[in-house]
Amino acid sequence: MDWEPVTRLGVFLAVFGAMAFAEARAPLRAALRGRRWLTNLGLVALDSFLVRLVFPAAAVGAALHAEALGLGLFNALSWPFWFECLLAFVILDFAIWAQHVAVHHVPLLWRLHQVHHADEAMDVTTGLRFHPVEILLSMALKIGLVYLLGAAALAVLLFEIALNAAAIWSHANITLSRRADRLLRLVIVTPDMHRSHHSVERSEHDTNFGFFLSVWDRLFRVWTEQPAKGQGGVEIGLKPWRDGRSAGFLWSLALPFRRRP
Repeated sequence: MDWEPVTRLGVFLAVFGAMAFAEARAPLRAALRGRRWLTNLGLVALDSFLVRLVFPAAAVGAALHAEALGLGLFNALSWPFWFECLLAFVILDFAIWAQHVAVHHVPLLWRLHQVHHADEAMDVTTGLRFHPVEILLSMALKIGLVYLLGAAALAVLLFEIALNAAAIWSHANITLSRRADRLLRLVIVTPDMHRSHHSVERSEHDTNFGFFLSVWDRLFRVWTEQPAKGQGGVEIGLKPWRDGRSAGFLWSLALPFRRRP
């Protein structure tokens, strides 16, 4: 799949550009860019470099390897290809949701994940802001699951493209009509749905864990319909660090190793 990197990059740039343009035209909240954009984009660049360094073939390569060796559930079955792809997509989405719940409740993992939540604003770059160690652990988990499932390389590629696009979309600083938001969130996570998850209030940011499909939060009763202070009033970030420090690149990398005030 020599075309994979170009396809992945093309979709990323298209979605990022479209959402950034929408934010500039009709932002929900005042834009806060400058230094924090450089930090967030710097983190995703570092994450991407390290993933390719540690896992050169990544999850798509794992799918191709599993297929060549006949490993995994789907390689032992003869179900229709489209059904296996759909099922793999749903299982992978649930796995990412479950991982997200875990990183909020396991203290060691939370130390890594708080880099994502420390961002004091929420826009297209927030969905790309993760600590490199968390990204590497997440990729290792995904690769392991791909081998267990024997998921098709195409299904894995489509899932990763959708997941990346959804991360940008769900963090976008945009305004949706109530009708559009209500209809979309029946199936997928919307920015208004995910904004509660970035609230400084623990009772809100420990809900709405979904990245792509919205069903898991309802099914497992970790759902917040709207933040208590409303979409425009919800405070974003983590209470101990709402002082501008999270906009620093080196500060963000060192955050998991700092003592919480």
